[in-house]
Amino acid sequence: MSPFREAKEGVLIAVLLQPRASRTEVVGVEGEMLKVRVQAPPVKGRANAALVQLLAEVLGVPKRDIEVVRGHTGRRKQVLVRGVRLADVRALLEGGTKGDA
Repeated sequence: MSPFREAKEGVLIAVLLQPRASRTEVVGVEGEMLKVRVQAPPVKGRANAALVQLLAEVLGVPKRDIEVVRGHTGRRKQVLVRGVRLADVRALLEGGTKGDA
């Protein structure tokens, strides 16, 4: 099963987030989750903000179009990306992408 699902507003992504990593990057699909590492700590929403920033850069969408809709305090999250197509999200995220941080 894929971590990417079409939704009414865009695409839902099942994310496994690793905070306090040595680098910020999209690792790739592992099982039913998109594995993402961020350098930010899981304090005061910093890891979620880093996740949104990274996905915005990789997908080429504004940060306002990305929302963590489930799992705000856990490692397993569901993220909604508005205004994108499923095929585009898959193409950009399935292989893994390095971040700038």
